Amino acid sequence: MTMQELAQAVAAGRVQGFEAISLEGGFYVLQVRLAEGLRPVRNEGGQVLHLRSTTQVREVLRDWASLPCELVQHCAHDEICAAHPTAVQPLRVPLSLEPRE
Repeated sequence: MTMQELAQAVAAGRVQGFEAISLEGGFYVLQVRLAEGLRPVRNEGGQVLHLRSTTQVREVLRDWASLPCELVQHCAHDEICAAHPTAVQPLRVPLSLEPRE
């Protein structure tokens, strides 16, 4: 979903919220939560949008600060080493999209 498609989906009331997925190396990718599931936010070239900070996440989503956003961080060590016999749920923390002073 491009930023233009995202704006149209928000205007149509289809967007339930956002997820900022924390990746190893200090990157974040955005997913849009829709009734039909999650969709990644892509740049105009079709590549998944990579952001360098939560500040950038806030800047990209500033027009939709009223929608909920969660910072999601998976446990990479447990995923790689398969340390748990059951799936480990990712850490989910509410992320305010209000601009920081």
